Amino acid sequence: MNGILVIHKPRGMTSQQVVGRIKRILGVRKVGHTGTLDPDVDGVLPICIGHATRVAEYMLDQNKTYIGEVTFGFSTDTQDASGEVLEKVEQVNLTEEQIVKGIARFVGEIEQVPPAFSAVKIGGKRAYDLARKGESVSLPPRKVTIYSLQVLEMNLQRKLPSVRFLVECSKGTYVRTLCHDLGQALGVPAHMSALTRTKSGPFSLEMAHTLEEIEQAQTEATVENLLLPLSAAVEYLPVQAISDKLERRVINGMEMHFPAKDLPLVTGSLLRIQTREGKLLAIYRVVETDGQTIRTKPEKVFKQQGRLEL
Repeated sequence: MNGILVIHKPRGMTSQQVVGRIKRILGVRKVGHTGTLDPDVDGVLPICIGHATRVAEYMLDQNKTYIGEVTFGFSTDTQDASGEVLEKVEQVNLTEEQIVKGIARFVGEIEQVPPAFSAVKIGGKRAYDLARKGESVSLPPRKVTIYSLQVLEMNLQRKLPSVRFLVECSKGTYVRTLCHDLGQALGVPAHMSALTRTKSGPFSLEMAHTLEEIEQAQTEATVENLLLPLSAAVEYLPVQAISDKLERRVINGMEMHFPAKDLPLVTGSLLRIQTREGKLLAIYRVVETDGQTIRTKPEKVFKQQGRLEL
């Protein structure tokens, strides 16, 4: 069994627990996810099965979209609702204008300091392991990009005011840190109180299946109908269709040259190679270009035992 399953991860499970559940349901061993969701977060979790694990790395770099909620009034050590309260205020007075102006400050390329309770490694150890032991955790800031940040709903009359929002961001963005930092910018302690990932790369919540649906499909022997092909993971890459005559060269992992006018790519760019019928053959990388010709070498060739992995 080879392909991509888009799972709607429920709250209360780790991403690795979802992987374990899929392994048991399908009876397969080669399974991996493409971007961790915290236990308290639900939403889109693409799962790679069999040969599809070979394209997982190309899915990690893609943008993510979330619907979240920030609650003002107290902050926590985890920056979400599961942590210990660090700071609390009795009264919060925020206006819609302040919220809108505050949010606008976080659109574009920004610097974030990852939370202490995160999977970022320090000297080979996960930051959250050190934080749980009570050790001091200091992480350097890193640049992330917030492509859009829109207010969906404001509930400012509550004792603990909250704002629902839609955010599209680059890989490595911590939405709970975004909520914490928004509170800091507004002079009020804040934390992320809810989060749903609605999109990961090309995979949306509308395409996702619950674990119960996967289990039912396996029982009915229809689960393969839910699998997406490997090519679905790399459709964002520029494409070069080749003739049957050149297909053998690609399958054998040979260097390929293409006219630069058809592919305005720079050195280091990735390129997917497919047949004229649209079947994915390989991922190539541009190693040199002189403005006339681009020279490419294979990164991944999707062929095993005489059979294309499509």
